Amino acid sequence: MIVFDIPFALYAAPIVGAIIAILAIWARQVRVRRADKWSSRLGEDARRTGRWGAILLALAPLAAMVAFAGPRWGTRVVETETKGLSLVLAVDVSRSMLAEDIEPSRLELAKREAGRIIHDLRGDRIGLIAFAGQSFIMSPLTVDGSALDLMIEALDPDITSAGGTDLARALNQGRDLLIAKEEVADRVLVVFTDGEAHDSLSEAIKAAQRLKRDGIHVVFVAEGSTRPTQIPVRDSDGTLIGYQRDPADQIVLTRRRDDILSAVADASEGMLVSAELDDQAGAVRDLVSALKRVPEATTTAAQDVLRAWIPLLVAVMLLLAHSLTRRTSALAVLVLSIGVAPTAVGQAPRNAAEEAWLQGRFAESARLYLDQARNGLGGDSVWFNAGTAALASGDSIMARIGLERAARSIEPGLRFRAKYNLGLLELRLSDLDSTNKVEHLERAKQHYVEALLLRPKDESAKWNLELALQKMPPPPENSGAQNQGPGGGEDPQPPPSQGLSAAQAEQILNSIAEEERQTRLKLNRNRSQMRQTRGKRDW
Repeated sequence: MIVFDIPFALYAAPIVGAIIAILAIWARQVRVRRADKWSSRLGEDARRTGRWGAILLALAPLAAMVAFAGPRWGTRVVETETKGLSLVLAVDVSRSMLAEDIEPSRLELAKREAGRIIHDLRGDRIGLIAFAGQSFIMSPLTVDGSALDLMIEALDPDITSAGGTDLARALNQGRDLLIAKEEVADRVLVVFTDGEAHDSLSEAIKAAQRLKRDGIHVVFVAEGSTRPTQIPVRDSDGTLIGYQRDPADQIVLTRRRDDILSAVADASEGMLVSAELDDQAGAVRDLVSALKRVPEATTTAAQDVLRAWIPLLVAVMLLLAHSLTRRTSALAVLVLSIGVAPTAVGQAPRNAAEEAWLQGRFAESARLYLDQARNGLGGDSVWFNAGTAALASGDSIMARIGLERAARSIEPGLRFRAKYNLGLLELRLSDLDSTNKVEHLERAKQHYVEALLLRPKDESAKWNLELALQKMPPPPENSGAQNQGPGGGEDPQPPPSQGLSAAQAEQILNSIAEEERQTRLKLNRNRSQMRQTRGKRDW
């Protein structure tokens, strides 16, 4: 499928071509009239030459405008070499980090400084961990700073179901993420926290000592003040509705725990960046600047490769053809073409998997793409290619494996395409597997809903969601129901002759979004009661 960066340029292209053609025709007529005035023989020569010049001059800007529109299609495997260290950012997202004893809040300041670290350490491999009562990996080590920025912006206490602060668990998971890959570059764990840990200090110290034994450099970035302060509780619109309370219904007071941070930092022989420091990110950057970095080759598959050079080449060839019809400029253009020819670069050849796909050998293409993915080539894009090729060949098992792997990508566009194809897979299976038809249709509906959350205006996904809803068999006939079709309930009622309209499909999506919003509001209203029921600190 071809997409364009500037679709408006396509609409303007015929207009530009028509204007150039009109001007070229007018210029030729003027030239012929002037030649006739000079002599009849010169006028005949003028009429014989340049007959196709107006067409060539019109097509050249037309092709140039298509190039300006930025056509994109296909994929390309790109190998880049970076020289950096491995660094993991662990950000405390417990509710105590919402305290506003520093502007705008502890968590917002930590997110801002973490974003600056990512910007300052471009080229280093950076991972992201969020932790509260539990710890989980937001991103493995990657050089994609843009994706990390988006994940840091999304950090919030609501992303974790377990409150409190388990510092030891965060340190252990940071260690696991850093030592998962054998390398000679230095490893760094940067922890943003207020130090108000709810696990035992001895467990945190053991985890810190383990980091020291593994040669991992640890930097703690303290947030907040030592003055006790309340934790605000706000609704989904940001309006203050109260303050955090403990199970005894007393307002919770929180403060930065320098004693805990210092003890854990000493156990890991790490560094502690003061909360009073104006430039915490600069301090972290200075601390890691002298650490050892090593080069590493990274292979990725670029999606929707820019192909503007093709219509641009057509425009140049048209201008060249027009120039060769002009006696005075033909020799100069020919010499210029010969001079620049040695510098021309051809298009890189396609790989075997792509060739198999283009030739319709989908099963072979899926197998070759799968081999590339298992060898670490191309990342999530190759998994998507493998799953799509398997889907085209009818191999549902391999298609599911590849597309589900691609659906976990950090790239929104790739996740959308993977979810879309997973929905298509389930629609096909619903036709082949009548026993589990409802389950397949339910999964198809779920995949398309998730795809539309990424691209709400995609018409194809809306259409397929409507198709999945149409294929759903009606509910079993109730005793008091009317107009439910033939009795017995054995054969499902066929879908109506007319499908859902676009407005009805849009209404279904809006109702799903409204249901999600109401659920979140309900969770916010009941948060304090839920915490009291659990009977433990979760801030």
